[in-house]
Amino acid sequence: MTALTVIGFTIIFVATTLGAALVFAFRGGMSERLNTLFLGFASGVMVAASVWSLLIPSIDGASEGWGDWSFVPAVLGFLLGGGFLVLIDKLVPHLHWGTNEEEGPKSHLKKPAKLFLAVTIHNIPEGLAVGFAFGAAAAAGEYGAFVSALGLAIGMAIQNLLEGAAVALPMRSATGSRLKAFLYGAASGAVEPLFAVVGYFLAANLAAAQPWFLAFAAGAMIFVVVEDLIPDAHLSEHPHFGTWGAMAGFALMMALDVALG
Repeated sequence: MTALTVIGFTIIFVATTLGAALVFAFRGGMSERLNTLFLGFASGVMVAASVWSLLIPSIDGASEGWGDWSFVPAVLGFLLGGGFLVLIDKLVPHLHWGTNEEEGPKSHLKKPAKLFLAVTIHNIPEGLAVGFAFGAAAAAGEYGAFVSALGLAIGMAIQNLLEGAAVALPMRSATGSRLKAFLYGAASGAVEPLFAVVGYFLAANLAAAQPWFLAFAAGAMIFVVVEDLIPDAHLSEHPHFGTWGAMAGFALMMALDVALG
């Protein structure tokens, strides 16, 4: 079971690094259609993971203590997750990919650093989600729960592979260097295993709060999808690419959760 946890925490970072490494394979930048497809896919994975791997287990986990009100921790935790991302947006200086709009306190950081921080913020909820899932599995002590958590990690890893490429390729234009773009892309994924460890120990040691933690991660991920990924995908320009990418990502994550859950 420990091995499954280590694998889960590792693959989400490795996948981001592999995706960022694609900057060495592309001579030019990523086409708008491919970028829309990748971001749509990532959105679909995150939405499905939020529902199947986080919110439903949150409601199920609260049923014993809350009875007919088992949805309360899920609803409140979900909203708190979104609020957490709003707070991070206010505290960390960063630059949105699609609009180049600056958020957070004023700073003298250069554009690549602000773009890097924006991507890093995106990755925090994913790391927490994986950590909470494995922490809940550790508290339950059931092998099946660890396999289900690994399914979530695999889904996150697949979307990280595409997201890593979607990050590193535009970063090349901002930095003027493939190596710097790769390093920025890989480093942005390092926050995921870090927050996965934090989420693991919280969920494993505070069993009564697990439904809240799972819903919190779901709310944070949905916030990222709605505020950043979908707008940055420019669905109005290439609607079918983004839409089918999102549907494919949702279907894959749903299948993984059902098959491994």
